[in-house]
Amino acid sequence: MNLTSTRRISPSNDDTTAPVELPHVLVTVAEDGTLTVTVDGTPFPPSDGTVWTRAAFGPLMDAITKDRTIAVRVEVRESDGSVFTDILRARKPRRATAPTETPVPETRRSRHARRVPRLTEVTAGGFIPGEDVAVATIVSHTDAAGTGEARALIDLDDMPDGTHEVILLGRISGTLAVRRLT
Repeated sequence: MNLTSTRRISPSNDDTTAPVELPHVLVTVAEDGTLTVTVDGTPFPPSDGTVWTRAAFGPLMDAITKDRTIAVRVEVRESDGSVFTDILRARKPRRATAPTETPVPETRRSRHARRVPRLTEVTAGGFIPGEDVAVATIVSHTDAAGTGEARALIDLDDMPDGTHEVILLGRISGTLAVRRLT
């Protein structure tokens, strides 16, 4: 065994890997709902010279993560002393795939594998724009649009038998909406 080997492992060329150290975002919430924000200890004031508020949490996270192109560790310290910590991951870039030159022959298995999903839409308002919204019986996650409305498409065939309701839960706002599946 050669203990003096100079072989090096090269880093992955995968663009979706997170850095070893994530930027640390600290959000301190005052009694009046205003936010004091630092990124790695450096103040992060709003560009318009006003103050950050709870209602601007989504745009704040978009500004810090450069529209979710970088991952960050977020710590929110509420005025009551409670602390919420999460990692906002970067969204994976979508890559277009070129169609294959030769068509793949259809097999019996592939004919049976294709099914048309039975989708239903569930919407609710009252969320903080940009916040992560859990969809429960947790079959997926979504995020709130710039209007504060969350939208989820649910494949009814993926639901457990007898499930007739789902819950949308705002991970930051705590907004909870129960919706009946139709």
